[in-house]
Amino acid sequence: MTSSDGTTDTGAKTMYTWRSVDGGRFEQVRLNTVGGRLRAYGRIISAQTPDLEAYSSSYELVANDIGVTRRLSFRLLKSGGDAPLDLSRDRDGRWMAQTPYSTVQSDFGGAEGVDVAMSPFLSALPIFRHTFFGKGALTDVPLVSLRLPTFEVEPATASYTIGNGKATITTESGTVELDLDEDGLVLDYPGVATRI
Repeated sequence: MTSSDGTTDTGAKTMYTWRSVDGGRFEQVRLNTVGGRLRAYGRIISAQTPDLEAYSSSYELVANDIGVTRRLSFRLLKSGGDAPLDLSRDRDGRWMAQTPYSTVQSDFGGAEGVDVAMSPFLSALPIFRHTFFGKGALTDVPLVSLRLPTFEVEPATASYTIGNGKATITTESGTVELDLDEDGLVLDYPGVATRI
């Protein structure tokens, strides 16, 4: 995502698509880094599984010039109807999570980003932030954890080791090694999805 004309890097607008290992889930995102800020428009589509009903969701992510999430908004569509979710972070580090079921206000342990389970783009944002912006801690990183389609929101922590096109993520549920491109975006997330 660098400029090729020798001028100051103004970012890029690019599209990425991931397919789950079983082929029942897709994520596509349009990533905009023009002006050194991060904005992403994405969609996650999931077929029905034994544990979850089918759903389609669209999202918009807005981050500041050092990659700190300012807002993540979802619109989720299921057979029973649609539902919104909005996560926003103010300048003092306080989050407000508004779901159809509740409103939660918390600092989530100082979280500066959101981890969306089973999302190869959103769950690896701390890696992209560190690679692209050169910012962000890599050990015991506090996060807002979100699960779809249930809209469960809770605090979480993760640690990251990045190097040679790989990243290792360690959480309380275990460790996984990802394959990355040169910008820190996921190529392969074992057991979750592969970029196509």
